[in-house]
Amino acid sequence: MSVESRELSYAQAIQEALAIAMERDPRVFLMGEDIGVYGGAFQITGDLVHRFGESRVMDTPISELAGAGVAVGAALMGQRPVYEFQFSDFATLAMEQIVNQAAKIRYMLGGKASVPLVMRFPSGSGTGAAAQHSQSLEAWLAHVPGLKVVQPSTPHDAKGMLLAAIEDPDPVMFYEHKLLYKMKGPVPEGYYTEPLHEARIRRAGEHVTIAANSIMVHKALEAAIELAAEGISAEVVDLRSLRPLDLSTLVDSVSRTTRLVCVYEGTKELGIGAEVSAAIAESAAFDRLDAPIIRLGGADCPLPYNPQLERAAVPQVPDIVGAVRRSVRARG
Repeated sequence: MSVESRELSYAQAIQEALAIAMERDPRVFLMGEDIGVYGGAFQITGDLVHRFGESRVMDTPISELAGAGVAVGAALMGQRPVYEFQFSDFATLAMEQIVNQAAKIRYMLGGKASVPLVMRFPSGSGTGAAAQHSQSLEAWLAHVPGLKVVQPSTPHDAKGMLLAAIEDPDPVMFYEHKLLYKMKGPVPEGYYTEPLHEARIRRAGEHVTIAANSIMVHKALEAAIELAAEGISAEVVDLRSLRPLDLSTLVDSVSRTTRLVCVYEGTKELGIGAEVSAAIAESAAFDRLDAPIIRLGGADCPLPYNPQLERAAVPQVPDIVGAVRRSVRARG
């Protein structure tokens, strides 16, 4: 198999990035609950404990607050920890360390100290894990100055952005949708990085911009194929980074297509789509709009356990198709 045709799953790409980072830099080490011999809740760390030893792949007690605190302290002492939460929901137990410590230390010490820390968050619905294990809370942390928040949607970006995140001098919140772990795609061998501040246009279009993040990028691409059969050309923008948000790519896209549909799994109210919509409304693209902006987000309820209700609570491909149709038919 050639380098060009090599495919890895999203999970394999993350594991490869972790291994490369640990080989390149002895300061990099992993922390998390059951990430050692067990290999992690989603088997992401795999056999890394056998390759690098327990001193660099560290099982932590069942206390997210304590683990996050140790990770912040280690980063302050010059190490580069990568802390894995079993589920992104459990960040709620560590918010003091994330929001009040990691995010603020560089500022409060006048730049004399930094927190080169990565926190990995398996997130999102679709696994039947119910209300306490299926949330998309990335907008919470994207609200906090001092944090960088990224959501790669492809195996290629998962590897490149994780390597960039580990090298970054600031705390990076790295969100991985659980349903993406088995998705395969081309991934170059060896070391490379992807920027933590740039969106990507995944499909060019003329009539409407669909701004999406994480797994919603793939649902938007499916919707765009269906819409193309109707003569509607949809441009799909993969946000990739929520903080910082690549506003220039969005403004350029919306200025050309003159319509915007924001698609995200998190709760619609006060979600990432609200920020994207407001940013476009305050930009030069606003005068180019030919229709009201549409936000398509998760339902205003806890995530249900029942599979049918769970699917109904987050946007699906038919919902995206319907939203784009409304946008194209509307008049500003």
